[in-house]
Amino acid sequence: MHKCRLDKVRNRLEKAQLDGLLITKPENMYYVSGFTGSEGAVVLTTNKAYLVVDFRYKEQAENEAPCFEIVVFNTNSLFRRCGELITLSSVKSLGFEAQHLTVKDYNKMLSSLNNIQVFEADYILEELRSIKEPDEVEKIIKAQEITDQTFTHIIEYIKTGVSEKELELEMEYYMRNLGAQGTAFKTIIASGPRSSLPHGIATNRKLQEGDLITFDFGARFLNYCSDMTRTVILGTPNKKQIEIYEIVLEAQEAALNYIKSQVFGKDVDKIARDIINNYGFKQNFGHSLGHGVGLEIHENPYLSPKSESNLLSGMVVTIEPGIYIQNLGGVRIEDMVIITDDGCKNITSSPKQLICI
Repeated sequence: MHKCRLDKVRNRLEKAQLDGLLITKPENMYYVSGFTGSEGAVVLTTNKAYLVVDFRYKEQAENEAPCFEIVVFNTNSLFRRCGELITLSSVKSLGFEAQHLTVKDYNKMLSSLNNIQVFEADYILEELRSIKEPDEVEKIIKAQEITDQTFTHIIEYIKTGVSEKELELEMEYYMRNLGAQGTAFKTIIASGPRSSLPHGIATNRKLQEGDLITFDFGARFLNYCSDMTRTVILGTPNKKQIEIYEIVLEAQEAALNYIKSQVFGKDVDKIARDIINNYGFKQNFGHSLGHGVGLEIHENPYLSPKSESNLLSGMVVTIEPGIYIQNLGGVRIEDMVIITDDGCKNITSSPKQLICI
């Protein structure tokens, strides 16, 4: 698998007229090598693949990255060691991950290189990672299955007097019992007036009759993420709550019916956004419609009003419109789908009709 990915990266380097790539972002290091450590770097040239780690990770790297030559660096000498390998390989044009390097590390990198041109090359791995391979899809689907099962489980715990924090802890415990490494991101549970906060993390607030409760959460399984949002109500909904729920659901279903390979992210966003705008809630939907999911919870492609992302078959994205009204609450509904040539495959199975508890 990783040998095939190395070939893909090298093909991209050739097209970009680069003869080397320095990879420092952990997710990208894992993608090309299989190494799961938290520190190190990959030096990739036209005919060499080095994984540079410190002593703590030497044995782990040897086990996880058999296609790579493992090079150990001493404390605080990562970029110097990488520079030596790059120079030894006669690299003249080097790509690097500008979005991941701090100014300090960027300067360290430059000081380690002699007569080598450097170019921002984040896009190379971002583009490769955006189209999922079959084994990646399997892991994402498993992560989503855990997420769906957890939602079914937590419904039984929702009652007056239970706190958001108590629900969060139960959800994480349950996901781990199902085989998740942990949560894919900090779980969002926002109830009552707090549900107007798109990213309202769980607090000690206790649930009350009439609350809208938004759950936005996901599992991490074998390093791959899932992402789902459902909004439920404790008790009987009022007319306004029903109204905004039905509008959000209509917008989401329209986007799901429109999305397919070779459409632009901004066009899918527009489908959902126009529906919400036409109902008079333009000011209450302020975030993008969706994003890619994989090794990271937010990655390419993006579905936003300004997104020029060309959606392609094999990409995994979320569709998550919402309406948020201060002092009333909010509704968001999010599914994760795999884009296909003629539509999409929805891998989120949790029900979307308004659940009243």
